[in-house]
Amino acid sequence: MQKKERQKLSKKHRFIWQSKTGTQKCVQTGRCFRQSSCIRQSRSAWIFFLLPSVAGVLIFVLLPFLDVIRRSFLTAVTEEWTGFHNYELIFANQAFRLAVRNTIRFTLVCLPLLIGIGLFVSVQLSRLKNVQFIKSCFLFPMAMPAATVVLIWKMIFSRQGFLNGGLAGLGLLSEGAFPDYMGTRASFWVLVFSYIWKNLGYTIVLWLAGIFAVSEGLTEAARVDGATQRQCFWYVIFPNLRGTLYTITVLSFLNSFKVFREAYLVAGSYPHESMYLLQHLFNNWFVNLELDKMAASAVCIGLVLFAVILLLQKLWDSDEKG
Repeated sequence: MQKKERQKLSKKHRFIWQSKTGTQKCVQTGRCFRQSSCIRQSRSAWIFFLLPSVAGVLIFVLLPFLDVIRRSFLTAVTEEWTGFHNYELIFANQAFRLAVRNTIRFTLVCLPLLIGIGLFVSVQLSRLKNVQFIKSCFLFPMAMPAATVVLIWKMIFSRQGFLNGGLAGLGLLSEGAFPDYMGTRASFWVLVFSYIWKNLGYTIVLWLAGIFAVSEGLTEAARVDGATQRQCFWYVIFPNLRGTLYTITVLSFLNSFKVFREAYLVAGSYPHESMYLLQHLFNNWFVNLELDKMAASAVCIGLVLFAVILLLQKLWDSDEKG
């Protein structure tokens, strides 16, 4: 009888069968082990999957940042303890204040424009039937090398560029009054345009993914109740896009600190003051080996970024509960 039961269990479970004593026995090896130990091992298996990524973050992110915090209280060469002297120096530095002001202005201008334009374009594209090819075209700017992008900006916005040539052809500019867009306050808006042009593609793709994830039954039910197309969007689709909005906001906020490469290649280490960002300041401090100032400013910026992300997360959680 026991032999028949063992055969039935072995057919259902190829590797184990349950015995009367509450243990499990492997059919292949004949070794017995308790069911509770198997459950504990399966519950702790996730540790081995997370361990490589956690170790990488700890070694390459957290430990270096802790060393940066330590260096922010020391001198750059002799590593003598200076307390908060480095922090006093950076807040009294005129270049640091200018870079912070321009970076905040750039972020406050670019984020609403990028999110709003991306949402508007994605809503229009969602009404089309075949949008896969169009989505690929919008992602094309992200695949372009930075050197190519810089060459395009120089060809368009330089004094003898295509923009001045087109305006002169329309009679809006005289031949001797060609402005240099990268050497005036207009350089800030050139930087804004380049940021939106490069990051608009992934924003549209994320918005489209969120729009297509909304059930069509909700919009159809709203239309049956007499809702217009605009009302269907604002009262049915848009409330279901809060998760997408949070993701796009965080990614766009972080990417706004990565615009230095194009600005540096276009205008160099010391561009016009309207587009002098924190990345320019860090690059100049690094060249001059002012590592103590870099460490102090990096700690301040890291704390600000962390606080902003926590604030966005709190706003998102409050909307979810509400």
